Amino acid sequence: QVQLVESGGGLVQAGGSLRLSCAASGSIYRINAMGWYRQAPGKQRELVAAITSGGNTNYADSVKGRFTISRDNAKNTVYLQMNSLKPEDTAVYYCAADFRFKAVVRGTSDYWGQGTQVTVSS
Repeated sequence: QVQLVESGGGLVQAGGSLRLSCAASGSIYRINAMGWYRQAPGKQRELVAAITSGGNTNYADSVKGRFTISRDNAKNTVYLQMNSLKPEDTAVYYCAADFRFKAVVRGTSDYWGQGTQVTVSS
C-alpha cells in the first residue's frame, strides 16, 4: 500500500500564495505519477495538476500560469505552489498517485490522500 499525507493548506487572502506538499510512504515502487485534485462544495472533484517522475506535467486550464506542480523524487514528495489565488480556488485539495500517469489525469488513481482545506477570502 501507499500512504499519502498532504500539508500546507490554510486561509489566505485573494492574490496570496500557498504551497501544498504531499509525502508518499509505503510501497513507493507502486507509484510513478502524482497529482493534485480539488473539490469545492457542491462540485465534482477536478484535476488541478499532475506530474510524472520524469517531470512531465498536465495542468487544468483554470490554474495555468498561476500554479506550479513539482516533485522531489528523493523525498517521494509532490508540491503545488499556488500563486495569485482567487476565491474560486477555495476547495479541499487532494493528493493522488498511481503507477500510470493517465490514471492520475483521469481521476482513477489507486491512491489518494485525505485532503487539505484551502480557503481564499475576497
